Formats: sequence, C-alpha cells, structure tokens
Amino acid sequence: MPPPSVKLDSSFAEKASPGTVPNPVLMLLALVLLMCALLLTARPSRPKEGGSMTLTCEMQATSQKLGAPVQFCFFRESQALGQGCSHSPELQLPTVWRKDSGSYWCKAKTLAIRVTWSPRIQIQVQGVPVWNVSLETQPPGGQVQKGKKLVLICLATQGTGDITFSWYKGVLGLILETKTQRSLTAKFEIPAVTDSDAENYFCTADNGYHPSISELVSVTVRSPVSRPVLTLGAPGAQAFPGDMMELRCEAQSGSPPIRYRFYHEDIILGSNSTLSGGGASFNLSLTTEHSGNYSCEADNGLGAQRSEAVMLSVTVPVEDRKELLASGVLEGLLGTLGPTVMALSLCCWLKKRLGRREAEDPGRIPPSPVPQVPNYINSAVPLQEQFVYENVNVVSGDEVYSLVYHRQQERQAAVDPQRTPTSGQNASAIYFKLKKASPADVDYEDAM
Repeated sequence: MPPPSVKLDSSFAEKASPGTVPNPVLMLLALVLLMCALLLTARPSRPKEGGSMTLTCEMQATSQKLGAPVQFCFFRESQALGQGCSHSPELQLPTVWRKDSGSYWCKAKTLAIRVTWSPRIQIQVQGVPVWNVSLETQPPGGQVQKGKKLVLICLATQGTGDITFSWYKGVLGLILETKTQRSLTAKFEIPAVTDSDAENYFCTADNGYHPSISELVSVTVRSPVSRPVLTLGAPGAQAFPGDMMELRCEAQSGSPPIRYRFYHEDIILGSNSTLSGGGASFNLSLTTEHSGNYSCEADNGLGAQRSEAVMLSVTVPVEDRKELLASGVLEGLLGTLGPTVMALSLCCWLKKRLGRREAEDPGRIPPSPVPQVPNYINSAVPLQEQFVYENVNVVSGDEVYSLVYHRQQERQAAVDPQRTPTSGQNASAIYFKLKKASPADVDYEDAM
C-alpha cells in the first residue's frame, strides 16, 4: 500500500509564500487537524490466543490534503511494536498471546511537523482453557523393567498460551515435578525405576483459567527372574525303578507370572506356571532310562534363566540286575545264533521223521534215476526220446507219488500210482516208470 501524502489546505498555501517560514498559528492549526484525523483499528477486535492480529493507523480526509510523506509508528502501552516507524499504515502481528493484551495507539509524523497519540484502544487477547488432560506411559501399559527408564507423558487436547504441567505420585498426590511451556504436551522421566516406583500416577495442566486433571495410571515394576535352583525329591536315599520322584524348580526373585520348564539331558519333560511367585514341581515315574543330568528353566518374559545340572542315578536291584543280565545274554544269543539253532532243529526233526517213515515201510526201494526206453502201444514207429521232468509231492498220507519220466505223444498220460489198467490197454503202456519215495523226497509242506 503506497504511503499517503499529506497536503496543506489551499488557504494555508496562499498565505505562505515560497521561501518564507510558515506562520506558527497556521502550523498549530494543521497539527490539531492532523491529530484529530488519526484512528487506530485492530482486526480481529478480539483476537484469540495463538492467532494473528493486524493494526491499521487510518487518516481522515482533511489530513490527506497535506503534501508531505508520512511515517507511522505503533505502540502497546509505551513499547514500540515492529521494526520501528515505516511508511505503511498497517502492522501485522503473526501471533498474539494473552500477555499481549493492553492499550494500543499509533502516531504519524512528517518532515515539517510531528503528530502523536491517536486515540488509544484496549485489546484483550482471548485464551482457550486447557481441556481433556490425560497421562500416558513409555513403555506403554505401565509395565516397566526394574532399572529401566520410565517416561510419564501429560497431554492436553486443547489449550492456549503458557501451560503449567505437574506430575503427582500416589492417591494423596506427592508432587514430583512442575514445568511451564507453550505446548500441549510435556514429559517427566524417571531414569532408572526401582521397586518403590510401582505406584499410581496422575498429572495436571493449567493455563490460567482452571487446572485440568488426568485419570490415575498404574505403573508396575517388573523384575527379571534370578537363576533357579533344581532339587530332586527322591523318596529315599537311593532312586529305584518304579519310584515317583518330584522335581522342584524355584527362582528366588522375579516378577510373576513365571513359567518353569524341566529337562532331562536337554530334552523337555514338561512345564508348569505360577501366577503369584514361588516355585513349581514336576513328578516323574522312574525307569532305568531316567539316569542322567536334570535341569530346569525359569522365564517371566524378561529373559529366561537355566539352573545348574543335577545328576540322578537310578539304582537297579541285584535280583533285577541278574534277570536283566540273563535276559540280555539270551537276547544276544538269539540274535546271533538264532538262525543256526533253528536250522539244526529243523534238520533233526526231518531226520527223525524220515527215520520213522523208513521203519514203517522197509520194502520201499529208491528208484533208479536213469530213465529206461519204454515201448509205446499207440505208435508203430518209436519217436526220438524227449524227456519231460516234473516234480510232484512225494508223500501225502498213504499215497506215494514219484518223479515221472515220459515222452510227449499225441496224448499225454496221466500218472496215478493207484490207477488200474483199463480195458484194451496194457498197464505198461500207461505207466512208464515210477520212482518210489526216497528218504530225501519229503513233502516240503509237511516238513514245515
């Protein structure tokens, strides 16, 4: 906005010739007219805290007839605002606070005359009360490990100006700290928490209207478990197979809940949990395989701890030891000599069986293995010998079958040792050679 020019009234100019000093009476009159012509305005007239405000120093029409440049200056109470006087009739205040409330005025001056003190105006900056204050913790949920840092964060949803935050411990409100800052959020830190810091906390925020209080927040201080101790509760001085043994694992310190795990040679046996501290137990029915090293583990989410290993030896009684030794020897012999013994037993059984058969049928003579050339009744010209060998079961009840040697002809002969000759045929034409059962020709099925 270009600076306005000040022009003297024409009656004044006619009476004042160039190069002459103006009449003091005329100068005083011009000064009064210019003073009455200044007016200071503010937009908005009731600014809110944290917002902006614009001041304007306005001149009436009569003062605009002056023909000299004008400089404008703005003041709050007796303090100059901005960078000093300028040719602009406006002054922009980016942010105002309640402390900026007070009496404002402006002045205008030229090279020839000085104009001061426009009418003063009262400006009251409106603040916004603090509202909806809450308390948060870091780490979240109010669960903090012993020795770690705890941060209490006090927050306000709205509020303007300088806000005073305060933190309190316990229901009775032991004050911990107070700080004032132009922010809706403030933090209070406990560098290393101890067991005594497990308590309820709340905070307040106030910007001069009325304090706003947060709800109570509970803080729990959790301790990691110590190294547990494993004890083996055997029923007597010695442990025997079949005894019920109790494994007891307990960590002397640590925040519950605590989960205990039991191990035998790094193989997990089972687990148990405690919700209110103390140890846990696991019962085990002993066998000879349960000798070895035992250990347990405690974990509450802040790091697991393993106990030292405890050695357990399951004692086997003397009687049981002899039985186990005999059983082991027998199993070893059966494992290595079993097939040989079975073969020998089978041979002895077969020998006895064959000897009994020979005693029952002493006239049985083993046949000759050399086949003879038979006569063929159905063929005039003998064919070239073509032997076909067929193995059949040789012993079955009272019937005896033999290895039959015969030649292929147009019609094959059926072999049956008890078949009688048919009419018109010679028995020698049907039965060629029969081999009586020998001691070696024993039915396999009967042998088994």
